[in-house]
Amino acid sequence: MAIHYAVYDTLINDVTLLANERSLIGMLFGANDPLGAENEENLCLYDAICQLNQYFFGQLKQFHVRLFYTGSDFDMKVYNYVCTIPYGHTKTFEEVAEAIGEPNAAKAVANALSHNPIPIFIPDHRVIGKGGNLVTYCGPLELKKALLELESKHSEDIFIPKGQN
Repeated sequence: MAIHYAVYDTLINDVTLLANERSLIGMLFGANDPLGAENEENLCLYDAICQLNQYFFGQLKQFHVRLFYTGSDFDMKVYNYVCTIPYGHTKTFEEVAEAIGEPNAAKAVANALSHNPIPIFIPDHRVIGKGGNLVTYCGPLELKKALLELESKHSEDIFIPKGQN
C-alpha cells in the first residue's frame, strides 16, 4: 500500500503527515521528505489537515481521523489509553501506568510516549510529570506547553501547566 505525505504549516510550525489510503500513520515535526513516501495528498491526509486546523482554532476537541500505529503490546496499551484522555485534561505518567495495569511502569510509559508515532492525534502532550511538571515529550517541551495552554484556553476546565523543572 502506497504511503503519501503532506507538509502542513500549522500554528506550531510545519508538520509532516503520513498516511496510507485508509489511515493516518505518522506525524513528524518540521518539513520532511520521508524516504519512499509520495508527496501527494489523499483523502486521509486532507481529513487530518482539516481536523488539525480545527483543533488549533479550538473548534475540535476530539479527532475523528482513522489512526494506524504499531509498537510493543505495552506501547499499544499506552497509546490506546492516552487517546482516551479528554481535551483539556491531563494525567500523570503514574496515572497512565496505573490505568493500563502496570502501576510500577511510569518510566516505561514516558519511554513509550517519547516514541509516539502520531503526536497530537495520540495526545501524549496531556501526560505530565508529578505536580504538573512538563517532562518528557516526543517533541520540544515548549510545544507541549503550548498545546496544553491552547487546550486550556478552549476548555471549560482551567489547567495552567507549570514550567519545566
